[in-house]
Amino acid sequence: MLVAAAMAASCTGKKQAESTASDEKVLTKTVPAALRVIEQNEVYTSEIEPYKENDITPAVSGVHIDRILVDVGSRVKAGQLLVTLDPTQYNQQRLQYQTALDDYNRLVPVYEAGGISAQQLEQTKAALDVQKEVLDNLKKNIEMRSPIAGVVTARNYEAGNLFTGTPVLHVMQINPLKIIANIQEQYYPAVKLGMPVEIRTDIFPGEVFAGKVSLIYPALDASTRTFTVEVTVPNGNEKLRPGMFARSTFNMGDKEGIMVPDVAVLKQVGSSERYLYVVEDGKAERRSVKVGRQIGSDVDILSGVADGEQIAVTALSRLADGVEVEVKE
Repeated sequence: MLVAAAMAASCTGKKQAESTASDEKVLTKTVPAALRVIEQNEVYTSEIEPYKENDITPAVSGVHIDRILVDVGSRVKAGQLLVTLDPTQYNQQRLQYQTALDDYNRLVPVYEAGGISAQQLEQTKAALDVQKEVLDNLKKNIEMRSPIAGVVTARNYEAGNLFTGTPVLHVMQINPLKIIANIQEQYYPAVKLGMPVEIRTDIFPGEVFAGKVSLIYPALDASTRTFTVEVTVPNGNEKLRPGMFARSTFNMGDKEGIMVPDVAVLKQVGSSERYLYVVEDGKAERRSVKVGRQIGSDVDILSGVADGEQIAVTALSRLADGVEVEVKE
């Protein structure tokens, strides 16, 4: 009898403990989701590029380089002579042209004296013009000039080398510079020509460089749903250099958004789903949400939560859909 009574008492105690445990509510703290005006500053990381760049290359291969008049780091002007090629063929043609010119000049007074016909003089002049055109073309081919103002960034030959296909020089225009950004399609209406853009780099922390949108590509990339924008960056002091990484900040205007603390948003293991818990009538409700930009310690909720709803921010690991909660003041 004593054993039976003890067993009964033990069972009763366990049931009471289990009942107490099941009735226990999760203690959590909540904050209201808040509708706020958000400044849409979008940041894109990309590489700084020269505004223009050109390879300095002969029109024909298999020619010897006569002189290279600049070196890496040299400043050049548009139209400046940079390289001359072997002038042997040009010199031969120049002698032929000079001979033809002398012959023509001798025939002019003969024609004026009636010694030859006008047709003969015209034929001689036509042949001279052909010789001059050939000479001019040869001169263009042996003289390599820079099409842009800039700085020489590569030199691949020395005087006397045979040109084998690699550009002799490479010239970059580094004032201004440009940055290419690929922007989400939702911002296409917000981006305008002349729109100011702030440029920041890790190498110059705390310093902001001013740029402007100079080109907007008219078509979107169907695979990424982005469009390309070119930003021109003045570089008068030449602090910035091609190849540096930069962060470009575009102000896309203001919008209203539902903000909640970032600690309230959880990620479902094994998927990209984001969710949080809304507390209503003493119970937690699990809500899937679409998340936008983070601003400070808050995050913009694009869908799934309404203004003023109470969002759980503590004891999240103990919450589940439908669990009873007690809100800590």
